[in-house]
Amino acid sequence: MYPEPMNTSNTLEEEFGILLNKVPRLRNRLSLVELSGGITNRNLKVELPDGKCVARISSNSSELLSIDRESEYHNSKLAAETNCGAQVLDYLPGQGLLVISFIEGKTFTANDVENNLGRIAQSCRALHSGKPFVRDFTMYEIQKNYLAIVQERGFKLPANYLDYAPKMEEINRAMKVLDDGLVPCNNDLLPGNFIDDGAKIWLIDYEYSGNNDACFELGNIWAEAFLDYERLEELVTAYYGSYRAEKVARAWLQALMAKYGWTLWASIQSSISELDFDFWQWGMTKFELAQSEFNSDAFRKALIQVTEK
Repeated sequence: MYPEPMNTSNTLEEEFGILLNKVPRLRNRLSLVELSGGITNRNLKVELPDGKCVARISSNSSELLSIDRESEYHNSKLAAETNCGAQVLDYLPGQGLLVISFIEGKTFTANDVENNLGRIAQSCRALHSGKPFVRDFTMYEIQKNYLAIVQERGFKLPANYLDYAPKMEEINRAMKVLDDGLVPCNNDLLPGNFIDDGAKIWLIDYEYSGNNDACFELGNIWAEAFLDYERLEELVTAYYGSYRAEKVARAWLQALMAKYGWTLWASIQSSISELDFDFWQWGMTKFELAQSEFNSDAFRKALIQVTEK
């Protein structure tokens, strides 16, 4: 199941009815319910005579966030082929509408992530073993793109944010030493993007999907659930089948780059989004964590550890 409904009013028909009617399968809908959880799109659960589906409706400002809706569509189909993602039912290119199957199950919290790391690793391995996605998405490049947008448009930048740019270069150089290449990744596996149907854990929401370092996926999962360091070791070990110190360090550094990069995502969102959400505070939480880690002894240790098998 997707997150709990937050809007069941008839205003959904007034707002989205014309768009939904462009998809033949949606014209006979019995009800619409808005689902919570989306902060870059609106998700509607659509009740049909023969079942349920989800209509994902995106905004027109997605490109500033490095979201490519064509890539999302194609990568969602590829994820479905690995039996990790929902089936893609319909897509209206250029109109911000993607229709996918509704998955019955439990939407995870951070506590659920912590208690299911082995099963999550299994689902990630399945996704990562699939066909390559249609674009690459690496945080080193994405952070640079976000920074250019923030600076060009005069969006807010946290005080002393740029002081840590040299440390991003240090990470990038260290990562090249034992680089295993890129695999198809979701890249946004916060707790709410896991659904447990009792038999397996599904991975949903492929807005930011692209070929990436597998350790970014693992590190970002750990960071978004705010787990302790031992849980990162557990997740990485479950993924690789044995303890790999260089992979734990790699996932930790990727998570640090994620915090630094997502900070700018939040700056952009705080300037352009119409949603009622405090993006700036969300981003500052990321940046405060990133600062403490950049300045820690663990950072220097990880830079060495990531280069040694």
